[in-house]
Amino acid sequence: MEYFDVFVSILGSTIRLSVPLIFTALAGLFSERAGIFDIGLEGKMLAAAFAAACGAYISGSPWIGLAFGIGVSILFSLLHGFASITNRGNQIVSGVALNFVAAGLTAVLGQAWFHQGGRTANLGQGARFTPITLPFADAVRDVPVIGPLYANVLSGNNILTYLAFVAVPLSWWVLYRTRFGLRLRAVGENPGAVDTAGISVSWLRYRAVIVAGLLCGFSGTYLAIAQSAAFIKDMSAGKGYIALAALIFAKWKPFPVLLACLLFGFLDAFANFMQGKTIPGIGEVPVQIFQALPYILTCILLAGFIGVANPPKAGGVPYVKER
Repeated sequence: MEYFDVFVSILGSTIRLSVPLIFTALAGLFSERAGIFDIGLEGKMLAAAFAAACGAYISGSPWIGLAFGIGVSILFSLLHGFASITNRGNQIVSGVALNFVAAGLTAVLGQAWFHQGGRTANLGQGARFTPITLPFADAVRDVPVIGPLYANVLSGNNILTYLAFVAVPLSWWVLYRTRFGLRLRAVGENPGAVDTAGISVSWLRYRAVIVAGLLCGFSGTYLAIAQSAAFIKDMSAGKGYIALAALIFAKWKPFPVLLACLLFGFLDAFANFMQGKTIPGIGEVPVQIFQALPYILTCILLAGFIGVANPPKAGGVPYVKER
């Protein structure tokens, strides 16, 4: 049972570490399906994390913190939209600029307001999203196999974790079963045809980036006031780029996005588990090697080892209305 306990522990960590990746990758899915490449996912997540921590600290409510995080993330998305949709700027450049702005602004404001080296003050239990115990979790805990899985993997997560997994089928339904989703996918493939049908390309793309900001708000909030108890400088730690890699790996489809994010979450959980462990015949491996695994896999995937992954045809191309 010792190996099974290890498996349950890693599986639980995998789910929790996958949550910010799922939200962020889905954010990129909506934006890029509409033809707006979003390198700024990292910056939106970081800005949302800082805003959520500040909002929760001021109000003492995690829901107010969530509202702050979503609001700031949508604001960053609108800035990205203004640069790339209204002014037809380079989408990659504007996304990278957002990342730099978020990294610098959160550090400066964090130091100016809290004087703790860029981090915010620690939050009490009432200002955070705390774990939820599902019905009968304690009663079935000792049941072989099923008990530990239910009590330690399915139960004991905060509400944002459950919302992340609900967001995947919901995103699939919106994209493939609603008029908005059909138009959004069409504007990423052939915006001229959408415009000919009398539908505003700009407004559709703005709605897509607003949805992306909403989802990044959830991911940043999770980092700051669910997974942690404060904002820490640069706490997103490249997760926005990893989510982007997961999106490309999944070929811009919701359920493969979930599997890709779980894979990255597993590598992160495995790295945490292997800290201080000894491998037979090798000895203790530096923990930095395991911590680098998610980023190494990101480089491998982005180098083209996943087969053909064709982005939306109009992705990254500003739309100019024909006269």
